Parts: sequence; structure tokens; C-alpha cells
Amino acid sequence: MTHRVLVIEDEEAYRETLKYVLTNEGFDVQVAANGAAGVDAFRDFHPDVVLLDLMLPRMSGTEVLRRIRLGSDVPVIMVTAKDEQHHKIAGLELGADDYVTKPYAARELIARIRAVLRRSAVTHEEALDEREPVETAHGITLNPERLTMERDGKVVPLPPKEFALLLLLMQNRGRVLTRETIIARVWGEDYVGDTKTLDVHMKRLRSRIEDVPAEPRLLVTVRSVGYTMEDEGHG
Repeated sequence: MTHRVLVIEDEEAYRETLKYVLTNEGFDVQVAANGAAGVDAFRDFHPDVVLLDLMLPRMSGTEVLRRIRLGSDVPVIMVTAKDEQHHKIAGLELGADDYVTKPYAARELIARIRAVLRRSAVTHEEALDEREPVETAHGITLNPERLTMERDGKVVPLPPKEFALLLLLMQNRGRVLTRETIIARVWGEDYVGDTKTLDVHMKRLRSRIEDVPAEPRLLVTVRSVGYTMEDEGHG
């Protein structure tokens, strides 16, 4: 299977080099030189993974990512010269799967692309393994076939990573799972991205299911260890 890679990059040297290197690696590559063109290319090209620069003309990389996430969970790797912590967090909060700063080694970038593609495939395959809805605690029902959460009669579609994270915690409710265990189970043992992505996904899940997300009663942080979902009767 030939995977499609969309490169949204305004610097011609990076853009053309990436296209050359990735094509030689067997990828089908499409490039866009600005944010607006990138959004159009995403809609028409249907990529399997996106390499997205943060600083773009005509539309910022964060806005491009926001628009992608409105209707797609395709893996997105932020590629940018910005290495400050708040830029990384902003990208992760919008749903980026990984983060690479310039200058980067081509081999490392290719390895990260292949890793997010593997994780994406595994997430979807595992979700489809179960064909019946999974009843869970606290009145929440997960449907692995549709990647949806139902609570109080409301059905909410979940991005694959959020679904996998919530399912893992529900299946282990009452047990404390370390950050390392969660990342290995949800993102894969070969994950080399920023571990803050776990906190970002947890924040989004809390916003969906907690009455007061800032004071969680179901998805609880265990300081210096990891996270747990409270067992029935304790939430």
C-alpha cells in the first residue's frame, strides 16, 4: 500500500527536499506552499498523514490543523522552527500527533511518519475488533465499531486516540495506570513524541465527561504516577 503524504511548507528548500526524499521512500507526495492551499489540498488529496509547518502565509498552521480536526483524525506531524514549549502545547491541544523542530534529520522524520501511520492503523484495527457496544462505568457506553461514546442519551463521536484512552481507563477502572503504560498501550511502544500529548488528550476527555473538568471526579490524576478512572460508587 502506498501512503499519501501532504507536505504544507512555505520554505521552498524544505518543501522540495521533503518531496524528493519522501517520494524516494515510496510515498505518494503532494505539497502546498501556504495554509489556504494546504486546506484545499487536504480536501482533494485525502492524505494518510500531514506534515504541517506552523508558520505559514495566508493561514497559520494552527488554523490549518484546527480545520483538519473538524472532520478528520488523520495523523498530523507539526514541522516548525518554533521550539518553545507553548507552541508545542498549542499544536498538541489542537490534535497534532507529533512535533518535529527544524532543522531535523530526514531519517528521523521518516521514522516518525512511519510510526504515526502504524499507530493510526493499530488504533483503527483494535477499535474494530469489538463489534458489540462495551458497557462501562458511570453511565458511559462505548461503541468500538463506531468510535462513539454515549452518555445520558447523547452520542458523541470520539477521535481514535481519545476513544482508545477512555476505553483503556474504563477497562482498568479502580486501577492506577502509569503514564508509561498508558502511552505504550494507546500510542504504541515505539512512540517518541512529546509525552504531554497524554495530558492534552486527558484534558479533552475530561471536558467531555466531567461535570467540572477542572475538578475531575471520574478521570483522576495520581501525582507523579499516572491516571485512573474511579470505580463505580466512587465517582
